[in-house]
Amino acid sequence: MQDRPKTAANLFTPIALGPLTLPNRVVMAPLTRSRAAPGNVPTQLNALYYAQRATAGLIISEATQVAPEGQGYISTPGIHSAEQVQGWKCVTSAVHVAGGRIVLQLWHVGRISHQSFQPGGALPVAPSAIKPAGQAFTFTGLLDFVTPRTLETREIAGIVNDFAHGARCAKAAGFDGVEIHAANGYLIDQFLRDGSNHRTDEYGGSLENRVRFLREVSEAVTGVWGPERVGVRLSPVSDFNDMRDSDPHTTFSRAAEVMNDLKVGYIHVVEALNSPAQNKGRVTPAIRFKFRGAVIANGGYDLAKGNEILSRGEADLVSYGVLFLANPDLPVRFEKGGQKLNYPDQKSFYGGGEKGYTDYPVLQG
Repeated sequence: MQDRPKTAANLFTPIALGPLTLPNRVVMAPLTRSRAAPGNVPTQLNALYYAQRATAGLIISEATQVAPEGQGYISTPGIHSAEQVQGWKCVTSAVHVAGGRIVLQLWHVGRISHQSFQPGGALPVAPSAIKPAGQAFTFTGLLDFVTPRTLETREIAGIVNDFAHGARCAKAAGFDGVEIHAANGYLIDQFLRDGSNHRTDEYGGSLENRVRFLREVSEAVTGVWGPERVGVRLSPVSDFNDMRDSDPHTTFSRAAEVMNDLKVGYIHVVEALNSPAQNKGRVTPAIRFKFRGAVIANGGYDLAKGNEILSRGEADLVSYGVLFLANPDLPVRFEKGGQKLNYPDQKSFYGGGEKGYTDYPVLQG
C-alpha cells in the first residue's frame, strides 16, 4: 500500500503526484467547452486555451470520448482516431512549451447521449434500460433523452478495450497521464450506482458486481500507463444526469478501496460544498480514509476554502472549474490574494470561437 502524501497548509506548496512534480496544488478541472473541429478533432484554438492556463499545478483536459458511441454533446473531442491524436499533440506541445503538465480525461457518456450522436442512429447504451430525465445538447438543439439499450454482458469487454485504446492514443498524443471519468452520471458512474444499474449478471446487483466495470476499466488503463499516471474522478452524491444511490458512503468507499488496491495515482472527488449531502455527512473523508494516494477535491472552492480543506488534511490538491475558465492565470491571482477575478460569461461556455474562450485577460504587472 502506497504512503499517504503529506498535506500542506496552502495551495502554493509543491507536491509530487506520481512521477510529476507540481509547482502548486491548484488544478484545472475538466471543462466541456464544445469547441472541437469536425471529426471531433482538437485545434490550435484549443492549444492556445490550454497553454494560457499552464500555471496550473496540473491541467485535466475536458472530457474526451474514447469511441464514437461515447459521445453525448456537440463538438466534444475524441481520442480514438489518428486525426484526433494529431490534434491533441498540438495541445500537449503548447502546454509543455508553456511549462505546464496536462492529463487527458477518458470518457464514455453511456445513456447521456442521443441517437443523433450514435453511429447508424442506434440507441445509446447503458447498464440498464432506464431513461434519464433531462435533455441532450444536440446539433439541432435540446432533445429529450431516450431509453437506452441494455449492454449485453459480452459487449462490456469491448468498451473496456475502448478505454484502453483511448489510453494508448493519449500516450501517443503526448499527455502526462490520464484521468478515468467515473463521475457525473456517465457510463462508469451508471454501473456504480444502484439507481441506474438494475442488472442481474456479474456487473449488477451486489456492490462488488457494480464496481466490477470500474475495476476492469482501471486495470486496462493502468496496463497502458502504469498506475501512478492514472487518476479516477468520482461524484458520490451528485444527482447530475438524474443519478442516485441508496448508500453512497458504502458504494464509494468500496470504489476507493478498489482504486487503492490498483494503486492509482489519485482520486478526484466531486462533492459540492453546498450539497444537500452536507446534512448526511460528506463522502470525501470516507474516500480519504480508504485511499492512500492523493485526493483532489472539487466543488465550488475559492482560495480560502481551498486552503482550508488542505489544512485539514482532507485533500492534497483542489480543482477549480469556472474560476479557471474565466481566469487563465488563476494561480497567479490566488497568490496575490484572490482579488480582481474575471467574471465568467455563461453565454459562451459551450460552442463558438475565441470569445469567452481565449480572450479572458490576465493580470498586468
